[in-house]
Amino acid sequence: MNIQMIGIDFQGADIAQREPLSFTKNQVLGLLPKLKDGEHVLACALLATCNRTELYLHAAQEIDALALLARAAGFQTETYRPLAVTRKGPEAARHIMKVAAGLQSQIFGDDQIVTQVRTALDLAYEAGTADSVLGTLLRRAVAAGKRVKTETRLTGVPVSAASRGVERAAAFCGSLDGKRAVVIGNGEMGRLAASLLRQAGCAVTITLRSYRHGETIVPAGCDTHAYDDRLACIEGADLVFSATTSPHFTLTAEQIASLQNPPRLFVDLAMPRDIERAAADDGRVMIWNLDDLGQLGDENAAERALAVDILDKEYAEFKAWYDYRQALPVMALLKDAAVERVHFDHQYEELARSGDLDGLIQMAVGKTIDMLLGGMKDIVSEERLVGCLQHIKKGSGR
Repeated sequence: MNIQMIGIDFQGADIAQREPLSFTKNQVLGLLPKLKDGEHVLACALLATCNRTELYLHAAQEIDALALLARAAGFQTETYRPLAVTRKGPEAARHIMKVAAGLQSQIFGDDQIVTQVRTALDLAYEAGTADSVLGTLLRRAVAAGKRVKTETRLTGVPVSAASRGVERAAAFCGSLDGKRAVVIGNGEMGRLAASLLRQAGCAVTITLRSYRHGETIVPAGCDTHAYDDRLACIEGADLVFSATTSPHFTLTAEQIASLQNPPRLFVDLAMPRDIERAAADDGRVMIWNLDDLGQLGDENAAERALAVDILDKEYAEFKAWYDYRQALPVMALLKDAAVERVHFDHQYEELARSGDLDGLIQMAVGKTIDMLLGGMKDIVSEERLVGCLQHIKKGSGR
């Protein structure tokens, strides 16, 4: 199976090490054609999330996937060699299915990752770097992730980074009821955090860079404040969540130090980080990033076993498709060889001259079946032959 991947994730690299390899959608679209131009690369897809960056390749032969990514993205290969994990063939295919199902997430059972895998596939198609093999694999992974999400209950706790952040913030504060919270960022993660904080009893203000009536979505019950004046809004608040896709800090150490009455807790849900690392040196505040949210373990062994069974079945379906695809050229050669053997049989000419069409069909089919089964006598079983017979009868309508 000519599939391989290189990955760097939260299990082997901390947030500071992962940040240079965090890519926006536009950056992924720019990188994919460069990766596809690599020698022996047939197709590629790049999964870039807060907790992992993984390059998947369908390649004509084994290549150094980390070096390929390093050249395209402009970082030093050897810096990340000790942190990167390489997987090949079935291991790589099984891994992406586990990822899509949330079994490899920092927050076990993460329900956002399947969408992120789907996005990686969509971006590969948009960039023209997907082929039938990689496309089918990632579609199977998405299907596996959706099945696990709908058919199992891996944990009884919230599964998004935002919900885990709110959960931990509630424990830190004792209760969020009556607290004043500021959320920087009105993207999907920011809106989710704001909604959860509001449900927990907080008075929530979301900072906006701009507001367009009828276009800007603000969670129910939340106030808004201009992003450029965010420090005035943050002054005296109890906690701040920041969740943007900005390449720049939303809060610097200097800005937090300038606050007279800063919030006690800052939760940074962004990658790359929104809050400057040096801000943690201010003894008045606590700053959490994604790594500080911890990992939820699986407390339900039966549900996990069911999830693994689903993944095994999805992988088996992909493997059967892949093996059939790989066998197509040999099938064509088999057809040619069978036709040639039948033509050389003296009985063929006699039947052809007599115009005995039924006889020709019976002879051709009989000899072809005998030749095929004779070449596979060590692996032929009654069960497999019965399956072939049922398939043939089904196709003939008999």
